[in-house]
Amino acid sequence: MAGELAYHDEAAAEYDRAFAHVSGHFLPFLLQAAGVAPGMSVLDVATGTGLAAAECLRAVGPTGHVVAADLSESMVEQARRRLGAAPNVTFAREDGQALSFADGSFDALVCSLGLMFFPDPARGLSNFLRVLRPRGRAAASVLTVPERSYNGRINAVIARHLPEIGEATARTFALGDAARLRQLLESAGFRNIEISKQAHRFALPSFDAYFGPFERGGASTGQAYLKLLPFVRDSVRKEVQRSIGDTGGPVEIEVEFQFASGER
Repeated sequence: MAGELAYHDEAAAEYDRAFAHVSGHFLPFLLQAAGVAPGMSVLDVATGTGLAAAECLRAVGPTGHVVAADLSESMVEQARRRLGAAPNVTFAREDGQALSFADGSFDALVCSLGLMFFPDPARGLSNFLRVLRPRGRAAASVLTVPERSYNGRINAVIARHLPEIGEATARTFALGDAARLRQLLESAGFRNIEISKQAHRFALPSFDAYFGPFERGGASTGQAYLKLLPFVRDSVRKEVQRSIGDTGGPVEIEVEFQFASGER
C-alpha cells in the first residue's frame, strides 16, 4: 500500500534473517514488563513471525495459552509455521486497533515493535486495555531514534529517495518520546505505568551480513528498498555504509528499545 511500510510475502520470509536476533535480544525485557508468568493467557499483538509468541509460550508453560495475532496474513502464516506444533497456541488475523476479542480475555498482552506502526496508537492502547482482565498488564516495545535503530536508519535514508514512505518512517519513531508514550497510556486508562529503555550493540562480521537481508527484500525496509531504481539503491547502500562507519571488516549497530507497560 502506498505510503506505508508494508509486509508482503517476501518481507515475511526474510524477516527472521534480517531482524530476529535483534528483537529476540530485547524480548525478555518486554515479557518482564508485561508480567508474563506460568499459567497465563497471553495475547501477542503484531506477532510478526511469532518470535514474541514463542517466548511467551516458554514463559506460560503447558498450563498457559498464547494467541499470536497479526494484521498481515503472511506474517500469521509464518508464525503458524514456527509455532503450529504447540498445543496451547492459536493464531488470528487481527487489527490491533480493533481487536475482536471479548473484554477481559487475557492476563497479559505484549506488542513487540508493533504499536509504532499503528495509524492511531491511542485507539490501539484502548483496545489493549479492554481485552485485559483486571490487574492484567500490557507492554509494548518501540524504537527511539533512527541512529539507535537496527533498520530504521536505513528507512530514514530510503525515505529521502522515496518521499511516499516519509510519513510512515517518521511515525516509526514518533513514540520514542517517553512523555508522549506515558500520556497515551494514561489517556487510554492504564494505571501503574512504567517506561524504561534498554540498549545493545550488535556485532556482525561484515556490512553485507547486516545489509544483505534487507537488500533481498527482508522486512518492510527491504520492500521499500526494492521499490527504488538500481542506481538509487546503490546510493542508499553507500550512504548507510558511511553512516555506520564501514571499513570493510566487522560492523557494530547500536540499537535502543523503549518499553512501556501499564495495568488495567
